Amino acid sequence: MTTFPTPKTALICGISGQDGAYLAQLLLNKGYTVCGTSRDAQMANFDNLIRLGIHPQVKLSSMALNDFRSVLQVLKKVQPDEIYNLAGQTSVGLSFEQPVESIESITLGTLNLLEAIRFMGGHIKLFNAGSIECFGDTGNQIADENTSFRPRSPYAVAKAAAFWEVANYREAYNLFACSAILGNHDSPLRPRRFVTQKIVMVASQIAQGNADKLYLGNVSIQRDWGWAPEYVEAMYLMLQQTIPEDFLIATGETHPLEEFIAQVFCCLNLNYQDYIVTDQTLFRPTDIAISRVNPQKANLKLGWQAKYKMTAVAQMMVEAAWNRE
Repeated sequence: MTTFPTPKTALICGISGQDGAYLAQLLLNKGYTVCGTSRDAQMANFDNLIRLGIHPQVKLSSMALNDFRSVLQVLKKVQPDEIYNLAGQTSVGLSFEQPVESIESITLGTLNLLEAIRFMGGHIKLFNAGSIECFGDTGNQIADENTSFRPRSPYAVAKAAAFWEVANYREAYNLFACSAILGNHDSPLRPRRFVTQKIVMVASQIAQGNADKLYLGNVSIQRDWGWAPEYVEAMYLMLQQTIPEDFLIATGETHPLEEFIAQVFCCLNLNYQDYIVTDQTLFRPTDIAISRVNPQKANLKLGWQAKYKMTAVAQMMVEAAWNRE
């Protein structure tokens, strides 16, 4: 009699977001049973799962990450093999307006997951989503996994704390827990509050005659922009390793925001300089001027390398926005 391996079960915290939806799609294609959580699964917006056509295939549960009892109940019910922690506040800009919520949602939520895994015997693998924002301003230095953190926003402070929580539980309790230090990554599923999606949407409206100007803050900042569907592949690969390690996941290319803007408008046959208006109210109290990183470790140990860089990302986002109109 032929026996087939039991499908793995993955629990995705933050499944309604960009990364959560793409990761759910990837894991379903690999034969996983995929469960996802939201604070209120009955009322939450799962438009991204619907857009990808996978909403009916995902099992959804309500879970409050800042409530240990709620976390433990869901883990006991789902009995996951792998947990992907993509939850918590995700906007750097919003974190300045809501610093307490940002820090609590990220740090306390991560801690509760770690403690619940330990409480259940420590056999569940945990992936934690970190951020290159933790490095702060790298200037001429190229950051890697061994570079010190110098966070410059409440969001980055929280992500740095969560990173060290994961490292501490991995060392103290021998958990399979790891963090990805993620570069900026975008897709058509990005909410409009993120500047890249705002640029794409308003530029598309200008091209159609439905808007006149695009109001932006500091366009001289330099970032590493990648393609979100590729980044979730790295998340999956990290939990398939024999030994848990932290990895920096990025393209390795840094571009000024102004280049992204120019590329978006170029795709629409427009000169961006005719439409951009600087709005001082959109500047952050502190910001990172330049972010440069080296993702070589992911290439060497995971076999992962970004195929799509900033230019391709901008083009694909414009095409998606145009097709949705």
